[in-house]
Order: sequence, then C-alpha cells, then structure tokens
Amino acid sequence: MENAEKTSYQKISPKKLHKRIGILTSGGDCAGLNAVIRAVTRCAINVYDWEVFGICKATLGLMSRPPQVMQLTVNQVDSILTMGGTILGTTNKGNPFAYPMANGEIIDRSEEIIEGYHLLGLDALIGVGGDGSLAILRKLAQQGGMNFVGIPKTIDNDVDLTERSIGFDTAVNIATEAIDRLQFTAASHSRVMIVEVMGRDAGHIALNAGIAGGAHIIMIPEIPYRLENICNYIKKRQEQGQDYSIVVVSEAVCTEAGETIARMQQFGQCLLGGIGQYIADRISKESGAETRVTVLGHTQRGGISSPLDRILASAFGVAAVDLIAHEKYDYMVTWQNRQVISVPILDAIARYRAVDPQDTLVKTARGLGICLGD
Repeated sequence: MENAEKTSYQKISPKKLHKRIGILTSGGDCAGLNAVIRAVTRCAINVYDWEVFGICKATLGLMSRPPQVMQLTVNQVDSILTMGGTILGTTNKGNPFAYPMANGEIIDRSEEIIEGYHLLGLDALIGVGGDGSLAILRKLAQQGGMNFVGIPKTIDNDVDLTERSIGFDTAVNIATEAIDRLQFTAASHSRVMIVEVMGRDAGHIALNAGIAGGAHIIMIPEIPYRLENICNYIKKRQEQGQDYSIVVVSEAVCTEAGETIARMQQFGQCLLGGIGQYIADRISKESGAETRVTVLGHTQRGGISSPLDRILASAFGVAAVDLIAHEKYDYMVTWQNRQVISVPILDAIARYRAVDPQDTLVKTARGLGICLGD
C-alpha cells in the first residue's frame, strides 16, 4: 500500500462507472479498520464494478482543496487484511461544526466537507466510526445531500444496537494477554496488580478481559463500588493463603467521591486515565498490600487484528456496499443474533451501549466469585 498515491479530484480518471463511492475512517484507530477498507474495495469492484476512493484523514481530507483521496484497487488492498491502524489515516479532534482554528477562532467548516464530497462526484460515502463520528457524519450527510452508510467501530463496544463493533475483540485479547502475564509476577511477589484498561464510559473491555484473564476483582463504571468491600475481599484471599490478587479497572471508574479522573487536551478533549493509580494507593493504604499498576492505554488499539475482528470487518464491509447497491442510505450495518442486519443510524446513536448490571457476563462474574466492588 506504500505505493498508493494520494490523488486530487482533478487527477481522478473521468471514467464513470455505475457508481463512485468513498470510504473514510473517523475517530480513534483500532484493529480491523484495514480489513473493512479491503472488504469494501473488493466487493465494490469485483461484484459491482464500481470505483472506490479512500478519503485521507477522515473529514480533513474532504476539507482540503483539492480533496485528499486515493483511488483504491483490489491489488492495493489485498495485503492489508491483518494490518493495524488505518491506511487512510483518521482524526478524532476538531468537530467540523465548531472547528478550532490556529488563531483561536471557532468556525463552522461543515460546508467545506460537503463541497468536497460533491467535488469528488461521489454517489455515496461509507463512514467507519464510533457513535460520535457517526453522529457528525450523519449530520453532514443530512445537511449536504450526501448518501451515507455507517459501519460501527470502537474498542469500547458502546455503539448501540450492535452486539459487537470492529476493534473490540482485539482489544479484549490484548488486555487478556496482559492479565495472563501479570498473574505470574503477582503470585511470585505476593502483590496486588491493578490493570487499567480503556473503554471510555463503558466497562465492556474490563468485564470481558477480566473474566477471560481470571481476574479476582473487576471494577466497571456501571456498578458502584465501596473500597472497603474490595479490601475485605483481598484480605479474605490472603487469609485463605492466596496472597496475591489481580484487579481490572475500567478507565471511567470514578473515585469514591464520584469524581472522574481525567485531563484536558488540545481541542478540548477530555482524556480519561489515572484511576488505576488511585485504586492502588487506596488499597495499599487500607489493606497494607503491596500494589503495582499497569496502564495498557493505546496498546489495546494497535497491532494485528484478531480473526474475529477480521471476519466482522469483512462482513460489515460487504454489507455496507450492498446497502449502497440497494440505495438504502442513512443506515448502519450491525451484528445481531449471529448475522449482519442494518438499522437507522439515528437509532444507533440515540444512546451509548453501557454494560447492563443484569448482563449475562455480570452474572457470570458473580457466579465465579469475582468481586465487583458492590
């Protein structure tokens, strides 16, 4: 893919196939994005004989003049199935409806993006993103007469109306492997190991990886905790001769006082992180246990995608192209009951998908004797 050339609208061949479609990846990166790009390209070209253009850097590529795109071919995408990240690039900052300029001014640049879509002569656009990105892209599509289809991706797995989003399985695998490795060093040194995982406002990664990795304590934002309960659980394990414990905590878990630990970044982004150290300090103080913290951070978003994410991404990519073929726009592909269906994007972004405290995996964790802190 290194020899793929970025091309402007003026350089694109005037040849007009049945449809000319675009694809962009928006928001944070995750494993499986390149598998989606590959699937969309292969299906659109091999099945429908369309032209496919990858939009570079998400909406930033449509803001550029000329728009920054690369024409995709089957040969170009054949080797990207397992690659992490996204060959198109992405961005998760700068809302186009309130875009921060270098001089500090906030302006609406939505019309520039819409104009870029029409300059390219696109018949439809596929956007791969989380709920925030899909909401922005849908608003742009509604405003500018863009035919839009959405594909859900996020390691947080918090897009509603889909059981799985692209990137989630790989993130869980990475977190589980880290927990597996920490089990041995925790046991060797009789320590309490705290593993802080990502997930934004939802605890799906912590819950899934915690169960899979054999964690003793799992803390998620959907279930309030009492530190006393956690310390008592650790002491009970020590009394039973189990002098080490693994604690998995989701980054969105609050302090006992209900405060979110986060920091503000450029463009007004609020980045979660730091709850692991807070929990470690409190456990050490209250129980006397020796603690260590591992923050997995962006390692959960990178690397080779899992087989399940590749399969899901491939199925989503093909289904999105089929939606365009049937001119079924303003829909998102989704995984429900072991099959791909489509739902209105507006329904999917109406709320985020948190962990249900009565969820099967929550009941599973309790049945295994895992402490959830409540």
